Amino acid sequence: MAKEGKSVEELVEEIALPFAEERGVELVGVELVKEGANRYLRVYIDKEGGVSFDDCEAVSRAVDSRLDEILRDPPYEYFEVSSPGLERPLKRDADFARYAGRQVTATTYAPIDGQKSFVGELVGLVDDNLVIRLSEGTATGQELVLERKQVAGVKLRVEF
Repeated sequence: MAKEGKSVEELVEEIALPFAEERGVELVGVELVKEGANRYLRVYIDKEGGVSFDDCEAVSRAVDSRLDEILRDPPYEYFEVSSPGLERPLKRDADFARYAGRQVTATTYAPIDGQKSFVGELVGLVDDNLVIRLSEGTATGQELVLERKQVAGVKLRVEF
């Protein structure tokens, strides 16, 4: 845990948000993950038209410098700032409203009717439930309603 009972992700988000806004980019999310023997702290930023290397570098320098002041023993070996990519994750309520009508892939923690991955058009959040109009499988065209606590993740789907 970080300062004042906050998780590292919450602390980093709090620190990164003003730097991202100052740079004119959106803070998409923060994650602390273990890959192999190393732990990575990743900050994802985006903007209309995509982020540049300079955007990532500016946010990285500002946030890294501030983290050095706050964290005496950081719980990660590597710190990265990057774009979330074309198949960006949707996490905030605003993301679900902004990308309504787009194709998404939603995954669940536990299987529903034998599957954990669902593809379809994002209808949005309705009463804090994720609603997707399915575009694959036997239920194509039907709306799937998932409680948020069932959802492991939602990403934009890009097909080439």
